[in-house]
Amino acid sequence: MKFFTKRLTQTQMIVIGYCLIIFIGAGLLMLPVSTRTGVSTPAVDALFTSTSAACVTGLVIADTFQYWSTFGQCVILAIIQIGGLGFMTIGVFFAIILRRKIGLWTRGTLQESVNIMQVGGIVRLAKKIMVGTLFFEGLGALILAFRFSETMSLGKAVYFGVFHAVSAFCNAGFDLMGEHGAYSSFTPYYNDWVVNLVIMSLIIIGGIGFFVWNDISANKLSFKKYRLHTKIVLISTFILVFGGAALLFFFEQNHTIEGMPFGDKVLCSLFGSVTARTAGFNTVDTAALTDSSKLLTSILMFIGGSPGSTAGGIKTTTFVVLLIYVNANLRKEAHCNIMGRRLDDGSIRKASAVLCINLFSVILAVLIIITVQPVPVMDAAFEVISAIGTVGMSTGITRDLVTVSKIVLIFLMYCGRIGSMTFALSLRGHKTEPPIKVPTEQIMIG
Repeated sequence: MKFFTKRLTQTQMIVIGYCLIIFIGAGLLMLPVSTRTGVSTPAVDALFTSTSAACVTGLVIADTFQYWSTFGQCVILAIIQIGGLGFMTIGVFFAIILRRKIGLWTRGTLQESVNIMQVGGIVRLAKKIMVGTLFFEGLGALILAFRFSETMSLGKAVYFGVFHAVSAFCNAGFDLMGEHGAYSSFTPYYNDWVVNLVIMSLIIIGGIGFFVWNDISANKLSFKKYRLHTKIVLISTFILVFGGAALLFFFEQNHTIEGMPFGDKVLCSLFGSVTARTAGFNTVDTAALTDSSKLLTSILMFIGGSPGSTAGGIKTTTFVVLLIYVNANLRKEAHCNIMGRRLDDGSIRKASAVLCINLFSVILAVLIIITVQPVPVMDAAFEVISAIGTVGMSTGITRDLVTVSKIVLIFLMYCGRIGSMTFALSLRGHKTEPPIKVPTEQIMIG
């Protein structure tokens, strides 16, 4: 550990840690025992699947149920759990169980990993994360297993319940519904309120962030006592989920959900809005969505979940901060204010950087993919945003991508999980900026 603390920054440790998880997972998935046919999986495909699982994305080169054996599925599930919670969180939790001393450097790395604002109380938070995860995943698995047992054997129902509860809570998007048809996801359960509500609840709980958990746990239902971060996350999540559902209902009422009872239309619209927030499941054919719905879904995927969660995207807080900043400029206000608080300049700069890095990455990736193979621009953009947002929704082109395109998506999924800013900062090392201010000069903008 002393070797790492002297030579690596905390962000570099996170970057390297996820790399190790991905390559170990890829190695296991390349084994013949990991596939149903007993044939070794090509390295690029194994790496793609391992990255998708570790980065809780859900993009797949083959149907998870039909291609991977039970061993391969368990490997994917383990990678999802480690990637969703973060290897530092799990490591610190086991250190607590073994009564090992947790140093300041480890605490700082854990803080960076879960994206929490202060180091104080980080170990207690790690305990809450693990206990809360086991509780929510366990409860979700129990309800799903009970529902699945109506059409499956008890053992299979329990296995399916556990797999989908973990995948949903971690916003991973992997499913075993391929027995109903390859890449069918939850379309056979499009009108099942129990399955839909459980999956949606797990996605939202996993996607609001561990800091929000801690705040709600401390202040119960007293909204006024919540930190500004928690208030922004809860309000923005509510608006994006129900606003997105209303628009999807409007766009799809005469298309993918046409002919359904009103209640089923509402359920499908809600599920589509929630799953676009980096989960990746679907109850209607994604490829059959209207262009309006695909664009809306792309926006929701790009925004993603909230900081310090199992979700990806630029995050809800980044989106809200940028909206407030634009509004303040239009009103020619000196500061960015919200809910009786003023946002600090550092948050605004970071939000701007995150938006620009992700936007430039999406544009460059789309250009590469449509250059190396004949893919419609809309489908390529949808796939790229799904990858960098760690969502996993696809119009069906993933399995047809060439090696170069797969490598591009692997890189995007990786950056989307650890954070584009984290990856960029890891390249700096221990360098610090000299305390020198150069002369100021104005330029014309707009």
